[in-house]
Formats: sequence, C-alpha cells, structure tokens
Amino acid sequence: MARLSVAKTYKLYINGAFPRSESGRTYPVHDQKGSLMANAALASRKDARNAVVAARSGFAKWSGATPYNRGQVLYRVAEMLEGRRAELVDLIVRSRGLTAAQARAEVDLSIDRVVHYAGWTDKLSAVFGGANAVSGPYFSYSAPEPCGVVVVAADSSAALLPLVSAVLPVVAGGNAVVVVASQADPTVAVTFAEVLATSDVPSGVVNILTGNGAEILPWLA
Repeated sequence: MARLSVAKTYKLYINGAFPRSESGRTYPVHDQKGSLMANAALASRKDARNAVVAARSGFAKWSGATPYNRGQVLYRVAEMLEGRRAELVDLIVRSRGLTAAQARAEVDLSIDRVVHYAGWTDKLSAVFGGANAVSGPYFSYSAPEPCGVVVVAADSSAALLPLVSAVLPVVAGGNAVVVVASQADPTVAVTFAEVLATSDVPSGVVNILTGNGAEILPWLA
C-alpha cells in the first residue's frame, strides 16, 4: 500500500531554539521538478527583532570567550557538518538540481571553510594587530576587537557555501550574527542551524531567519 511522505516544516533558528514564526506564516518549498519538498517559516518583523535581541545576549558570552575556545567550538561545527554531509548533499541536489558530485563538492568546500575560520580565531590579533610607532614615552598598539551584532543576507548563488562564508568570518571574530537565509534554500539553511545547535555554539550567537528578505531586511538595516 502506497503511503504519503511527511513533509517537514523547517522553523526559524533564534536564541538556540527552533520557533515557528510569531505570525504563524509558512511558505512551500519546491524542488527542481516542482514537487513539494517541505514547508518553511516565513519570518516577520517581530521575528527579526527577537533575533537581534537574542544576538545581543549571545554576543556578551561569545565575545568574552577566549579565541582558542572559539576555535574549538567552530572546529566542532566542522565535525558535525561532516556528519550531516549526506543529508546536505541530498537537499542541495533536490533544491538546486545539481549532480551529486557538484553537491558533494559544495558541501566539502563548506566544511573546509569552517575549518579555515576555526584556525583563524587565535591568529586575528597577531595578523591584524601590532605595535604603532609613536614619538613619546609610552607604548601604543592595536588589536582587533569584536564589534557586536552583525546582520548578513546570504547570497542566493548557491545553497550552503554562501551561508557558511557569511556566518563564519563574523563569529570567528567574536561577534554575533543574524542571518537572512536565501528564500530558495531554507531547508539547507535550517539544517545548518541544526548543526550549530549541536556544536556547542552558545545560544544567540547565530540566528537564522527564513522567508522573504525584501520584507525583513529593511527593518534589520
């Protein structure tokens, strides 16, 4: 007897949890053949505000962590992303219509990019900081510091790599981030959020909104 598949509803990722949009809105996500893949939360202005409040809270803890500790956490993200590799490849193949080889290449490059930025966390001060020449009886030096909450809009040119490329530089420097995911790829974005949620990343450091960027980005700007 044939059975109907159970379509997953992908929720938002705010403050380490997966809430529905406060508006209750969702939108259908279709694959390249036009078949329904899932439903995704359609974030509202209030969801965006909640994400910023969560990011401010997460920033306090994350910016106070040592660079070495932040590097360990981000390396854990790479480990967990590796464990979800097959699932992400399948999602990218379905949503983007790529070949399995192309999807594997994107996922592998994304994992490598996480490892890359994990290695940068304790090197930022050495590379971008330094002593300043001054004519006086004192010592002057510069060192990069976390600046706070950063809002980014993920590029829609690919499903996973632009998302990783937008998030990792921000958090590697000790900042918190609110991400507006590509409207076409919420399944990949929320799967990445599930990876973050199981990788020791403190609540609020990364918040991912799905839906119509044109609706919520002006309020975040």
